[in-house]
This record gives sequence, structure tokens and C-alpha cells, in this order.
Amino acid sequence: MKRETIPRADGFRMPAEYEKHKGCVMIWPVRPGSWPHQATAAQSAFTQIARAIAESEEVWMLTDLQHRNQVQQVFCNDEKIHILCIETDDAWARDVGPTCITNDREVCGIDWAFNAWGGEYDGLYAHWDKDDAAAAQICDALQMDCFDAHPFVLEGGSIHSDGEGTILTTEACLLSRGRNPQMTKEQIEAQLCDYLGAQKVVWIPCGIYQDETNEHVDNICAFVGPAQVVLAWTDDPNDPQYEMSRACEKALLAQTDAKGRAITVHKLPIPKNPVCITQEELDGFVFEEGEDMREAGERLAASYVNFYIANGGIIVPQFGDENDRVAVECLQALFPTRKIYPIEARAIIVGGGNIHCITQQIPIPKGE
Repeated sequence: MKRETIPRADGFRMPAEYEKHKGCVMIWPVRPGSWPHQATAAQSAFTQIARAIAESEEVWMLTDLQHRNQVQQVFCNDEKIHILCIETDDAWARDVGPTCITNDREVCGIDWAFNAWGGEYDGLYAHWDKDDAAAAQICDALQMDCFDAHPFVLEGGSIHSDGEGTILTTEACLLSRGRNPQMTKEQIEAQLCDYLGAQKVVWIPCGIYQDETNEHVDNICAFVGPAQVVLAWTDDPNDPQYEMSRACEKALLAQTDAKGRAITVHKLPIPKNPVCITQEELDGFVFEEGEDMREAGERLAASYVNFYIANGGIIVPQFGDENDRVAVECLQALFPTRKIYPIEARAIIVGGGNIHCITQQIPIPKGE
């Protein structure tokens, strides 16, 4: 059912990802322009991630009718992975699924407008109607009421919440001309507070170098506890990320959260060696007209910050890099009670995002 009020007025807030979940929404990858070679490698990675998450929470895997039998066969022995037949344009559940909020008695979804990360200005594909319709359909399927935030454009990967009134985002994304150019920064901030039940928005200037989402926050910085964040980092002064991460650190240290607490920054290294797309991978894509094209050797926006926090674990991407182990150790120290699931994620990053981008948590009221 569609709610006609403003979430903040009804006592709703966006929980932190490290709060308890009912489950997680994912979408089976099939788009030829995102997943090369019939998406074989991507589907294998998605399967590993879904099963890791399902060890501690439910998973709902969306698919279209054409691929329903395939998905049912893959997960036929997985009792906690459920198939939902909802058609989408691609597989980025974080960005097209509902952002869930709670008043500690019930959970509702927010249906933002989605325009493929920039619409006619710099969007990544020409048609996104199915993606834009997905959030409301997911809410219906999971029997959640829905707040319709259209025409405000937002992707779930562009925001992070501490669950205590603070929202983290990047200026590069939310102030992009492809999002809400008719609105000022102050108006965008007010909209976030109204819909997410927040008291403060912490802005950092940028994200990960070459991030084609206009630099989503979930690829560079994420809350890991109250007044604590991880920040993607490099000590290589020749890396373009060097100055970008330092600008973000400076912005974070100059601000406080909604409760007036200084923010502690934990530095999480990016891969030591840039992750670049290969000609063999490019040869496996089938691009549609109007779809973003790529070139061999192009650097991909690989970051260990793009992890998912499940009830019982942290699902963290791995890139075959010497910093894979460092990232695992850092996250284990920050989440000592949760199991770390290192997942080889090259098959996902070639699609343009990573583990956090393909997952969307559904929280549970505190009383349950």
C-alpha cells in the first residue's frame, strides 16, 4: 500500500546496515551489456554471495520469466533463498530496490525515481522503466507499505546511514546534473532528512576514481558503527585516488554526526594494483544502442568498502590483489563477532559495481 505522508513525520528512520535484517534482495544478472559471456561468471559470483548471506538471513532473488527456471534450479536446495518473478533492466538491487525505513514497529520501503545514474545527461543506458518500477513491486511482494518519493532521483548506493540520524553521501553524486538539477544542496539535504528520518547529512566531496555512478558513497565510505566509518585509502601519491581520499578524510574530520560526536575514520586500502577491464572481457559484452561503452585497459572502480553487512557476516569483495588479505583483516577487527566471507568479485566489478551494489537489506523492527 502506498503511504501518502512524509516518513519523518510518522517517526520513520533509516536503520544502519549493521542493525538486524529480515533479509536481503538481489537480482539475477543477465543483461548482455553488463555481464559478459552470457553472465556465466557473474551468476556464479551472485550465487556464492546469496548463499553466504543466507547463512544468517533470508534472501529474495529477483528474476524475469525467461530465467525463472534457471534460477529455481540453481537454488533448489537453498531453503532460505526465495525466487521473486519481478522483471528489471539490470541487477543492481541496491540502486533500484526500495530503501527500507522503520519506526521500530513496522518496516516500509521508499520508492525513489531511478534514471540509470544520470538520465539523459549521463545515464548508463537508454531505457530504465523496469528498474524504476522495481522498488514498488518489491514492496508489494514483501508486503511492505511504500512511500513514493518520485520525482526525486536517488540510488540506494548514494547514501549510507548510521541509524542514529546521520546520513553520509557524496557531493559528486547527489549534486550531479543527472540527478536533481532543479534543487539546491539545501533542498536535497532537506529531502533526505524528511524521507530517511535524519537530522544531519554528512557530505564528502567525491568517491572512487572512475566510478561511473558519479561516485556513490558506498564505494568509498561506509558506517561500521556509531560515529565510525571506513574510508577507501591509498598511500600511493601517483594514484588518482590519493588526493580524492584525503579530501574525503578532511571533510569527515571537520564534521560531527547528528549526535555531535567526532567521526573516527578507519582507512581501508584499495587494491594495490589497479583492476582494469581486459579485451577478452570486452569481447563478451553485447551493448545496446545508448548503452555506456568501455575500452580495454580501462580502470574499474574496485574498492573493498563495497561490502555487505549480513546478520552473521561481512561479505567482502576480493580482486586477486595483495591487499585482499589486508582488507579481510581490517574488517574482521571492526566486526569481531561476524564471520568474514571473502568472495572473488572480478566478475561483478566488470559490470560496474560490486557486492554492496547488488544487495539491498530489508531490516526488521526492533521488537521482532
